[in-house]
Amino acid sequence: MKTFAFRLLALVLLAACLCTPAAVGAAEKSEYKLSVNISNVTPQGKAVAWFADQVREKTGGRVNIKIYWNGQLFSGKATNELLLMKNNVGDFSLSSFINWAPQFTEGNLFLLPWLISSKPDKYKALDAVTQGRAGQMLVDKIAKMNLKVIGWGEQGARELTNNIRPVRTPEDMKNLKIRVVGSPLFIDIFNALGANPMNISWAEAITALQQNTVDGQENPYSVYLPNKIYEFQKYLTEWSYNMDPLIYVVHRKVWDSFPEDVQQIVAECAEKAGKYNRCLARLGLDNGDSAKWLKEQGLYPDESDESAIDPRAFVRSKGVEITILTPDEIKAFADIVAPVRDKWIPKVGKELVDAAEADMKDATY
Repeated sequence: MKTFAFRLLALVLLAACLCTPAAVGAAEKSEYKLSVNISNVTPQGKAVAWFADQVREKTGGRVNIKIYWNGQLFSGKATNELLLMKNNVGDFSLSSFINWAPQFTEGNLFLLPWLISSKPDKYKALDAVTQGRAGQMLVDKIAKMNLKVIGWGEQGARELTNNIRPVRTPEDMKNLKIRVVGSPLFIDIFNALGANPMNISWAEAITALQQNTVDGQENPYSVYLPNKIYEFQKYLTEWSYNMDPLIYVVHRKVWDSFPEDVQQIVAECAEKAGKYNRCLARLGLDNGDSAKWLKEQGLYPDESDESAIDPRAFVRSKGVEITILTPDEIKAFADIVAPVRDKWIPKVGKELVDAAEADMKDATY
């Protein structure tokens, strides 16, 4: 009788094991945390929300991703994000190398002034880097931190705004108080240009700009527009001094907990969300490729949303003076900060920089 009971118990336990998540990815959780340092109204925010929705739908609700907007997981201090991701406080993240760069110096590759945007087409040059050997080198280095890159998004080319005067020459930068993130490289760039860089958190930056505590700031259109900076910053200079790609990241422990079918779904959704993000950030600013792709995918913004479809026209309608620098004018800025770039190349890694240069040289412009 005891033997029969033991056999019955063994069968029950075996059946229970086969019916639990162990058979389809043992550690799947009811909810996964995704960290972002942006709001849901930005192009990158819209794309990452689409990513979470697609993953939930295509996995039949098995993978539910909750987005923590505006740096909620790291209490607004963006430079803490990498540490929290490494410790698996966040399961996923949509991250900028600007925030990682203080602890991940290789990420400064994209912040080197006019390394990428000086090429004939800055967007094709950036894609050549992220999808080329340099991008793979970064992915491999990130993997050593138990983090897996599953997609590339984008905030855009970083432009300059201020409320004092138009900026067309390096001399126009003299003594301008510019809000920058806490990257030592950014500090070096603006010091070299004769400006006064001020490290202010983004949570405090808008108020500082409104109250004229600082004269200006640098950000892509994808940040400038949703935050309505055009209401109190009336001069915008398109100089694209560096590019700001984003990465969709998942902690290796979380990734390994997914069965192969879920991994494939998550990877495919992240790749498409990254493309969606890039096209939204470039819409109205590139050669038309982004508009074409968005229309083909049924993801084109509502025609009434001029700020998304034609950022320049929208900004001008708000009384902002846009100065678009010529290649020769940009060269004047780039020449001044060349020593800064040379100083930072060894910190980024010459092999990585050389790989990026080779990727861009081979691109079709």
